[in-house]
Amino acid sequence: MSDPNPYADDSYKWGPPQQPGNPPTVADGQAGAGTPAYGYPQQLPESAAEPGPGYGYPANQAAQPTMPGYGFPQQPGTPPGGGAPMLTFGDITVMNDQIVTPAGTMPLKGAVWTATDLSRTEEKIPTVAIVLAIVFALLCLVGLLFLLMKEKKTTGFIQVSVTSGGRHHSTMIPAMGPETFHMVMAQINTARAMSI
Repeated sequence: MSDPNPYADDSYKWGPPQQPGNPPTVADGQAGAGTPAYGYPQQLPESAAEPGPGYGYPANQAAQPTMPGYGFPQQPGTPPGGGAPMLTFGDITVMNDQIVTPAGTMPLKGAVWTATDLSRTEEKIPTVAIVLAIVFALLCLVGLLFLLMKEKKTTGFIQVSVTSGGRHHSTMIPAMGPETFHMVMAQINTARAMSI
């Protein structure tokens, strides 16, 4: 795959000078004379030299215990490792007995839940209402009623934090409207009840 270096001359070899044909051995008294040093190829023991199946294939399939979920399709029912998800807050998932986050799992019992409303709702007159008010104000004074039109827009996030088992994780849930915080708080109260 690689060609030898055409510019190298064989007058210099890396490393200490060595006698040809003898690999370095362990110092006398450590493992016996003639034992290869660490890192040099050694003879395989007799038991390892026997032919057998390749890596990853057990010699006797009946002798190997089968573990559920490893290489076999799952049976319908409760999956191993905590059960079905009960609640989800962004990337925080609450199972029957644990809380799963990207940082790892936490025990559900004794978890402390907090939610912070970082959203805001702005109310303004839309551009369409201003244009219609100007157009109809020239025709009649009824056009000023278009200025009563209001548009509400909610921006920001709801921050949900959980602390349990010495770990802490926070996630941000986008606020779609003023009712988003109340829906998240209802789910937080359910998670608090499960954590007792």
